[in-house]
Amino acid sequence: MSQTKQVLILYYSRHGAIAAMAQQIARGVDSVAQTEARLRTVAPVSEVCASVAASTPETGAPYACLEDLKTCDALALGSPGRFGNMAAPLKYFLEKTSSLWLSGELVGKPAGVFTSTSSLHGGQESTLLSMMTPLLHHGMLITGLPYTQADLISTQTGGTPYGPSHVAGSENKPTLSAEEQRLCRALGKRLAELAHKL
Repeated sequence: MSQTKQVLILYYSRHGAIAAMAQQIARGVDSVAQTEARLRTVAPVSEVCASVAASTPETGAPYACLEDLKTCDALALGSPGRFGNMAAPLKYFLEKTSSLWLSGELVGKPAGVFTSTSSLHGGQESTLLSMMTPLLHHGMLITGLPYTQADLISTQTGGTPYGPSHVAGSENKPTLSAEEQRLCRALGKRLAELAHKL
């Protein structure tokens, strides 16, 4: 009997779209037997040096710690796009993972990325690529979404072969389209299956 695998879904969400995507990815993970999703977020970055965030968020997923990364079998990493790059809070958290890099804790683990932007051409693919870079430095095995996912061809909203995406519009609406939901679940399922195969 195979051991239960854990897929860490680590994200930063400001307006709720990334959190909604994380929930759909978790559904995909949980659809694979003996696999469970673990949702974690990161604290916002403050410009006020004296400001200290609470050790737990008021709502939503708990804050991530390095142990979450160390003990996961696969990783889904999500961030809104900020000028074609990941958001500062997620980057700040990843910059604190040097000890895991030195020990090689993440080498060989599968990983995927997801994002949301206000506009269709708001830098989704470059944001996804920016999240892949530190994961490659950690020796993780990056997976995207293959074009066997029919929604990649038909979507009129988000969705890329680099990973799931969402178009929130100028009002930052967190409601995902049906295609976006299915693509998120597909990534979760793919990561879960890879965690068992690897």
